Amino acid sequence: MDWANPFYRKKKVSFRLRNLNGEKLKVNDEMGNPIEIAAVVVWHVQNTFEALFDVESYTDYVKTQSESAIRHITGQYPYDITDDTQKLSLRGSADKVSEALAKELQERLGKAGVIVDEARLSHLAYAPEIAAAMLQKQQASSIVAARQKIVDGAVGMVDMALKKIDESGMAQLDDERKAAMVSNLMVVLCGERSAQPVINTGTLYN
Repeated sequence: MDWANPFYRKKKVSFRLRNLNGEKLKVNDEMGNPIEIAAVVVWHVQNTFEALFDVESYTDYVKTQSESAIRHITGQYPYDITDDTQKLSLRGSADKVSEALAKELQERLGKAGVIVDEARLSHLAYAPEIAAAMLQKQQASSIVAARQKIVDGAVGMVDMALKKIDESGMAQLDDERKAAMVSNLMVVLCGERSAQPVINTGTLYN
């Protein structure tokens, strides 16, 4: 006589790598700006017992925890930075952000016997309602940064020119003439238009 155990069940679990192509999520970054973000997660089952018995559905668990981790990580970084600080950003530090995402995912999914092989951002953009405004802000910030570099360079060149004149004895300039020379050089070096030559037929004082 054959006996059957009514509590026995058999279920196959693949150890192959799997890809989770996450959907675009609308999340606020560290600065409160709404952005769209998505990630690709490569994973596989390592512990079949934990995958089958510690969670109800390990595939659903991977998807749910991945979305939760992405939302959490996104809130820790700004979308972009506009200065020269070393702070990380979603746009400028994608590799570092992906590493942080993979680490957090492993902490979450390890409970289900899952190993995270790779996690990387697959989509990143400002939400449509602020995209145009943020683009203008980025362009303005770029212009300001470029202007700052031009001014810094011009100041250095003017300082070098004055020192060269003093060292060579080419001319003796009092404070007023130096001020006039600085003003003229700064206009030439920082101006957007080409310099127009002017012949001075008098002196600085008349």
